[in-house]
Amino acid sequence: MKTPQGIRFFVFKENMKERKTDAGPIRDILAKSLTLEVLGMDEVSRLIELKDIGLWEEVFETARLLKEKVYGNRIVLFAPLYLSNECVNNCVYCGFRGGNKKARRKTLTVDESVQEAGLLSDRGYRRLLLVVSEHPGSAGIDYVENVVDSIYKNTDIRIQHINSAPMGVEDFKRLKACGVGVYQCFQETYHIPTYMKMHPSGPKADYQWRLGVMDRAIEGGFEDVGMGVLLGLHDWQWEVRALIAHSNRLITKYGFGPHTLSVPRLQPAEGAGVNNEKYRVSDSDFKKIVAIYRLALPYVGVVVSTREPSGLRDELFSIGVSQVSAGSRTSPWGYVEDRDTAQFEVGDKRNLEEIMGKIASLGLVPSLCTACYREGRSGEKFRLLAQKQSIRDFCQENALLSLKEYIEDHASCSVSRQLIQRLKHESAKSRNGFSEKFRLIEQGKRDIHI
Repeated sequence: MKTPQGIRFFVFKENMKERKTDAGPIRDILAKSLTLEVLGMDEVSRLIELKDIGLWEEVFETARLLKEKVYGNRIVLFAPLYLSNECVNNCVYCGFRGGNKKARRKTLTVDESVQEAGLLSDRGYRRLLLVVSEHPGSAGIDYVENVVDSIYKNTDIRIQHINSAPMGVEDFKRLKACGVGVYQCFQETYHIPTYMKMHPSGPKADYQWRLGVMDRAIEGGFEDVGMGVLLGLHDWQWEVRALIAHSNRLITKYGFGPHTLSVPRLQPAEGAGVNNEKYRVSDSDFKKIVAIYRLALPYVGVVVSTREPSGLRDELFSIGVSQVSAGSRTSPWGYVEDRDTAQFEVGDKRNLEEIMGKIASLGLVPSLCTACYREGRSGEKFRLLAQKQSIRDFCQENALLSLKEYIEDHASCSVSRQLIQRLKHESAKSRNGFSEKFRLIEQGKRDIHI
């Protein structure tokens, strides 16, 4: 197969020669990452090839320190909102695939999308990730524009991001103009033979079209883009190298790379036809991947979804993760009536409040902040602020303000005491003072942020 144009930046040797573990170079890499410099590919490879368990503990601790250096001790929470499971593609690992004849299909009407978004807003969510399967006839750009506009006008949701199929520059311009914050799309696998096998038909079978999606999104006005690979389709070490190389290429070309890197791991799905035993990613390797993403690209948001079990997610809060979904349903209309075919099985079934309580119990701050997207802290500006450690100050204050609002409006008795204690502890450390802003929230003012 002819190599698509532009693929050269992440072609690697399939059998890379293993290097002897040497603590000195590894510690040099860790020290470099703490200066908030993006790592080079040789440094990334050294981390990927690392076998020494003791040194991995140092890597995990550095990832924790680095995350706090950039973002402080807050963890951002959001919910996915699935708009449609009608799909013209046939991805063999996905419950939505067109070849799944047993799938129960649904595309939300605009009113239904508003109803689900309103339900999530009433639970305290302020940030949604809209997820749209690829079906131009039922879920094209006109439909998405109407959904986004209606949710903003009729609910208290403050920012909507979207995970959708690749599109052209003009459609990206429309998507950005209607108020979408982050455009997210995963390459799934960078390994071309595996990609072709996993995507045998439909528009998604076009590897090169998907590969260039971030360039088109940026050209269309998106400074915040989200990237990822679906771990378990091919060798994770190869995929992680490729994703970071792709990210570094964007930084070189545009001055910024991905705003987020997601870490989805292949999970069972109704009607899926793939066995991933050969490339199954263990929990141990999954933690390594999270830490590598954090160290390689210090400023990015590392996102872990409810695909993963609760115990593992709790561990990841302390080794580099900065954003998590909570209380997720992965089918359209799933928050109202969870009966239609889901994209994959959910591992962490805790609701928003339970996860916020767990985050607080770990000495971290659960955050529902949406300010950066709305205040223009995006793209290269965001990266530079993060590298100067200025984003951390924005994050900490806005996290506490959003937490105070959640306590006033949504927290039940079972968790409010824990959240109040965390709020008092963290606000007491601030030099800005929160008493006046907290008083305004208590009086009913909302969306106070910097």
